[in-house]
Amino acid sequence: MTYLKHILLVDDDEDDRNFFLLVLEMIDKSVKCDTAENGLIALRQLTSGSSVPDLILLDLNMPVMNGRQFLGEIKKHEHMKNIPVIILSNSSDEATIIETKLLGAADFITKPNKLSLLEETLREIISNPMYKPGNA
Repeated sequence: MTYLKHILLVDDDEDDRNFFLLVLEMIDKSVKCDTAENGLIALRQLTSGSSVPDLILLDLNMPVMNGRQFLGEIKKHEHMKNIPVIILSNSSDEATIIETKLLGAADFITKPNKLSLLEETLREIISNPMYKPGNA
């Protein structure tokens, strides 16, 4: 069962965004996915009055506005503060995981380095009732 219908992927790596979109389309074409290449662009999208996603997948290390800054900003906005945010990072440093969860991240996942692992990860995310809209 797919719980999510709208995801926002915030990642500065174009290849990562493209792989994500490709795999998500293979898994479930009904899930809409918007993308942003940094936190500032994503924040503008979210404050522009467009629809609010069910979930945000967020890279930490980006130019202009990084993932930590973005996470801090959205938690200040009433209409965005309850959107679950999953950190997707190349790092798996325990201090970084703890820090991002203290900032309000719902989860932390090390970026899969194989397409098959990305597919498995995305299947788990979109079918996890923890990320069902309204559960944040």
